[in-house]
Amino acid sequence: MTALTDRYVHAVLRAVPGRQRADLEPDIGALVADTIDARDGDERAALAELGDPSLLAARYAEGPQHLIGPAVYGEWRHILTLLLPIIVPIIAAIVLAANLLGGSTVGEAIVAAMASAIGVGLQTVFWVTLVFAVIERVDAPGVGPKRAWSVDDLPELPDDGRVGLVESGASFVFSVLVLVGLVWVQLQSPIVIDGQRFPLFDPALWSLWLPWFIVVMGAEIALVAAIYLRGRWTVASAIANAVLGLAFVGPALYLLQNDLLFDPVLVAKLTEIAGGAWLRPTTTIIGVVVALVVFWDAVDGFLKARRASQARVTASRHPGGPNPPPRPAR
Repeated sequence: MTALTDRYVHAVLRAVPGRQRADLEPDIGALVADTIDARDGDERAALAELGDPSLLAARYAEGPQHLIGPAVYGEWRHILTLLLPIIVPIIAAIVLAANLLGGSTVGEAIVAAMASAIGVGLQTVFWVTLVFAVIERVDAPGVGPKRAWSVDDLPELPDDGRVGLVESGASFVFSVLVLVGLVWVQLQSPIVIDGQRFPLFDPALWSLWLPWFIVVMGAEIALVAAIYLRGRWTVASAIANAVLGLAFVGPALYLLQNDLLFDPVLVAKLTEIAGGAWLRPTTTIIGVVVALVVFWDAVDGFLKARRASQARVTASRHPGGPNPPPRPAR
C-alpha cells in the first residue's frame, strides 16, 4: 500500500470500534486494492469512488457506534481543551471566595469549591458533547459539514512517535517545580498565621519520606531526559514512569489518610481558626486528585509507547518515506 492508501485505511479504521479494527484492516485494505485495480491503478480515482471513510466505516459497523465521530472529534476536543482550563478554575475560585466571605469554615469552603469545579466540569463536557452529537447526526440546512468529501480531506497518519522538545521541556519544568516546591515549602515555612511561620509538611518527615519524594522526583527528571535523548517512548520507559508514579503516590496517600503529611502545629492552628472537621474531606480530595493525575500520567506513558511502536511499523512499510499521490487521470 502507498501512503495515500494507508491514510484512507487509517481513516476508516479510526471510525469503527477498537475491537473490530484488527479484523477489518485486511478487508478494508483488500477492498481498496481491488478498487484501484478496477481503476487501472488510478489510486486517487479509486479512493474518490470509495468515498468518505467515515461513511464506509458505518457500513461495516452497522450504524453509528460512537457518540462523537471523527468528522467532529477534532473540533470537540479543541473546544473542551479551551473551555475546561478556563471555566473550572474560575468557578472554583468564585465559590471558594463566596463561601469564605459568607462565613463558612476553610474546610467547608474548599469542599464547596471542589464540588462546584467538578460539577461545572461535568456540565461543560455534557453540553458540549450533546451539541456536537446533534450536529453530527442532524441532517438540516446549515448543520454539520456539508462540503463534498475529497481525497485531500484524508487525515495524516499518526505522528512518528518522536518526543518533541516542547513536550519534554514541559515535563522537565513541571518535575523541577514539584521538586523545588517540596523543598521550598519546608525550608522557608511560607505559611504565616498571626505572625508565626509554619512549614507545610510535618518536620518529622525529613527522617524518611521527604528525602524519598525528592529522590523520586529526581529520578522522574532523569527519566524525562532519557526519553528525550532516546527520541521516543518505549514500553520500558512507560513501565519506569508508572513505577515512579506509584512510588510517589503510594506513600503520599498513606501519609494523607493517616494525617501524617501536614505539620501538626499548622493543622491545630487552622482547626482553631476554621473549626469543624475540615481536615478529612480536604485530605480526601487532595488524595483523589493526586491519584487521578498520577494514574493518567502512567496511562499516557503506555499510550505514547504504543503510538511510537505503531509508528515504527508504519515507517517499516515505507522505508523511503511517503509516496506523493499520483495525479488524477485526465
